[in-house]
This record gives sequence, C-alpha cells and structure tokens, in this order.
Amino acid sequence: MEFEAVIGLEVHAQLLTESKIFCACSTRFGAAPNSHVCPVCLGMPGSLPVLNKRVVDFALKLALATQARINPVSVFARKNYFYPDLPKGYQISQYELPLAEGGYIEIEVGESKKRIGLVRIHMEEDAGKLIHDEARPVSYVDFNRTGVPLLEIVSAPDIRSPEEAVAYLKKLRSILRYLEICDGNMEEGSLRCDANISVRPKGSTTFGTKVELKNMNSFKHVQRALEYEIKRQVALILDGKEVVQETRLFDAARGVTQSMRGKEEAHDYRYFPDPDLVPVEIDADWIEEIRKTLPELPDAKKARFMEEYQLPAYDAEIITSSRKLAEFFEACCKRLPKPKLVSNWIMTEVLRELNREGKEIDETKLSPENFTTLLKLLDEGVISAPAAKKVFAEMYATGRDPQEIVEEKGLKQESDEAALLEICQRVLEAHPKEVEKYKKGKKNVLGFFVGQVMRETRGKANPKVVNQLLTKLLEGE
Repeated sequence: MEFEAVIGLEVHAQLLTESKIFCACSTRFGAAPNSHVCPVCLGMPGSLPVLNKRVVDFALKLALATQARINPVSVFARKNYFYPDLPKGYQISQYELPLAEGGYIEIEVGESKKRIGLVRIHMEEDAGKLIHDEARPVSYVDFNRTGVPLLEIVSAPDIRSPEEAVAYLKKLRSILRYLEICDGNMEEGSLRCDANISVRPKGSTTFGTKVELKNMNSFKHVQRALEYEIKRQVALILDGKEVVQETRLFDAARGVTQSMRGKEEAHDYRYFPDPDLVPVEIDADWIEEIRKTLPELPDAKKARFMEEYQLPAYDAEIITSSRKLAEFFEACCKRLPKPKLVSNWIMTEVLRELNREGKEIDETKLSPENFTTLLKLLDEGVISAPAAKKVFAEMYATGRDPQEIVEEKGLKQESDEAALLEICQRVLEAHPKEVEKYKKGKKNVLGFFVGQVMRETRGKANPKVVNQLLTKLLEGE
C-alpha cells in the first residue's frame, strides 16, 4: 500500500517594528534579560494594552502580497494557557475574526508549480523565553520577547511532501523579507514553524490522525523532521497500530521526533474577545495606502529577469530569492550590460562567500562599482579567470579597488600580439614532432602548445590571443 502525507504549516513571523505590539518597549534582539519590559507586557494589574498601528500595516502588506481576503473588522482574543514565560496567564491573539483569510503562495518543486492555500493570517503577541541551567535543576525566565509582535500564517493542508514544505517556507520567507516586515532569521527565532502532519493511503480523501511537530529552527530540520514523522506514522499503520494525536518535538541530534504532550484543541484555550482592545476596523483607503508601498515581489521579479535579462529560470530563481541580491544584480547590469556574466559570478563566487558567512550582500564590502570593475577587467582580457578569482577573494575581504590589486600583484595578462607571436613561433620550432601530429589531423595537440606558451609567460599570456596566433601559424595563414 502506498501512502501520501498531508501537511499544513503554521508559521510565526516576528515583525520588524521598533516597539512591541501593545506597549512602547523595544523589540531589539540580544539585550540583557528582562531589560525591555514594562507593566503592560508583564501583565501588571491595572495596565492596558494599546495596539501598535505599524503591526497592522505590516499584516496588511503580507495579506495583499498573498492575495488574501482582508476582513473589514478583526478582533483580538485572549488565548488562555499557563506557562512560566507567559506573565498574564493568557496570550493576546486573534481567533474567530482574524485580520485576513484565504490567499495562496505559489511554489516550484522541480519542474512543477503548485499553489498552497492559506487559511488565515492573524496578529498576536509573542511569549517570553525560558533558559534552562544545565548545571542546576532551575530555569530562568527572560521576558524581553514577551509582547513582541507576530504574524501567524496558517497554510491549508495542501502540502504533500517535505520538499514542498521547504519550498513553501522558503517562498514565504522571501516574501516577508521583500516586504521588509520580518528578517526571516530562523536561528534567532524570528521565523518559527510548526507542522501538522498526517498520512493516508494514496487516492483516499479522508484525513488521517494529525500530529503537530515543533522545535524546527532551520529548513533542513523541517525536512528531516517531516521525513522521519512520515516513516513513523506509516510504520504504525502497517503494524496495525493507531497514530495518536499529540504534539511532538524534533530532536535534531538524533534525527527523531518524540512525544511532548497531548494536542490541545481550540476549546482548551477558552478563547474570548479581549475586553481591553477595541475591534480593528480597516477601510478601503487604508488598504490602498498600503498597496502603494508594495515592492515588486519575487515571482514577478523572476519573470521580469528572465524576459529582460534573458536569465535561465534557475539563475533568476536564485538571484530574486533575496531582494537585496536582486537589487545588487540590477545595479551591476546598469554598469556592465552583460547580465549572464554578472549572474554567473554572483551564483558562484559571491553566493559561496555569502553562504559561508551567513550574510546579505549589503553586509559585505562588495559594491556594484568594485564588482563590475573586476568583471570588466576579466571581460576585456586584462586579467584571466584564475586571476579574477584571486582579485575577488581579496576585494571581498578588504573592499579594495580591483585595479589596485591587479597592479600590485602583477596579474595583468599579456595580450600584445607581437610579443606573443614571437613566443608562439619559438614554441612551435622547439616541438617539430607535435607540429607534424597537428598537421596530420590531431588538432587536440593545440592544447599542448597553449600550455607551453603559458609556461613561458608564467601564466600571464592571454589564452584567447595565444589560441588565435597558434592556429594561424599551424594552419599557415
């Protein structure tokens, strides 16, 4: 019997506001524990929350970007549960009347495209953070994160594989970053993902028993956790056992999921409208005001790059995955209208360094000016490809002008035809047997002659010019 997975993702995106959702405390990451708190976010008696309008603006941006239906009235609710890092004993969220419903995110897996539906987008506050002491049986509570604004984005159960789940997450992260409303940093917890997953026989329309997975803080962990859980659930069913509805944690070190607690249902949280917050009313003017601020989004930018710059789909997909990288690419193309050359170097040299350091392009010493200067030196034959890579490495590390590096290290190619002709003639005279082989049809001997010229010039000869000169001499032109 073949099985298929049914997966829905619940993503929490921390918003890039300066202050928290219901008070003026800072949202800055990395501050001393419990230094960004006040009576409101600590839930002190008599304190009253006031909604941060910028949170609503950001939520509207995402709703518009994903074609979601914006509700004219949305209501904040109290979600009641008790945990040490939740000072009020409830979380302010949205339930029956969220900010937006419906919409979709389009993904690509291999050659196929697929729309993953959205159930809802709603606003809520984050809880605090527990820090467990490994040396003693105690835990500490840091309330700095309490009240930090979140968007919860709930997908429909349209995802059928771990690969589709990762593609969905990457596309959602890209959209959030394009909109500049979330930095998408999963390691720091500003983008968090829970998965609801069940399995069923292929062809069945009935859902199986779903399990919630938590504690996945990277794309790799999401894929590994889902792969393990699919195998676990299928094995239970084939053994005639039942899948239990529960919440499970992913243990990244062991690559397994393990039971955490029974899964709560909505009624367990005893939702009711928060009496301290008025309903959020959104009119057409507000929506249009936000719509005007939307940037060109990843899918539209990818299509334009393929048409305008004639980039292959793969190149366009990678370069437009980051708004800043796409802007860097376009700035380079304005200075050097050779998009495939620019793309090739971004896809290889630049992305290798960015991935190694975990940086965005604007966090480096690269600029469109120094990068295109380097590529012009390469394109015009002033330096060779190996020399260009050496220059790039130093330029990336120091931000120095590539021309200065070329001059300092003596990396210019020898392209003077008169000087190279003399060397080519000398090489041919020194190897008469190889010349005879070439004339008898063994054209690959040309590479041997090029190598000899390069050795005599210590690698500084322009290979293109050398090839042309040797061919003319050997063909008797």
